[in-house]
Amino acid sequence: MKKRYLKLVRSAFRALRHRKLRHRPWWRSMTKPLFARELWVPCRDTVANGLAIGLFFSMIPMIPQAILSAIIAMRAKANVPFAMAACFVSNPFTNLPIWAAQVKLGSWLYHLLPLPDDIIPGHFKVPGVGLVSAATIILGVIASGVILSLISYPLVHLFSALMPHHLPALRHKPVRIARPSQTGGN
Repeated sequence: MKKRYLKLVRSAFRALRHRKLRHRPWWRSMTKPLFARELWVPCRDTVANGLAIGLFFSMIPMIPQAILSAIIAMRAKANVPFAMAACFVSNPFTNLPIWAAQVKLGSWLYHLLPLPDDIIPGHFKVPGVGLVSAATIILGVIASGVILSLISYPLVHLFSALMPHHLPALRHKPVRIARPSQTGGN
């Protein structure tokens, strides 16, 4: 598992440092924070944060989920590969069941919470799903993202407790090797 992870990290580094992109100043300024090693080394806390960010963005029905989760993971000092990989929970095969569950969850929360009925006009009933409107969809998307994000923390901590050699609890501090001084002195 570790070899596959390292292979994934190396291929991502190579793709981001492509020779056609690396000389452009806007690309360098955008990707420089991404190359910080602490964002790519898995430890329990960074993986939990990255997974939570990725799972939240995977529930939002938009195209650049992985890019947004990588940017937020960089800013939050979370594990970037786990944040990006978690976005692939929603894919063309799982989108329809996820969206139906989000609409059901949103309509359930819409009726549970004391919200006025005329927040967004234009709701309609879908057989087997229930009341559908933009409010129920938005409410279901946000609620499912928050629920999955909260579930990711205990799962990662449980995995780390059961298999500590796969996911260490603490971040490894990089060892700096002192270089000989360049001033030269005989």
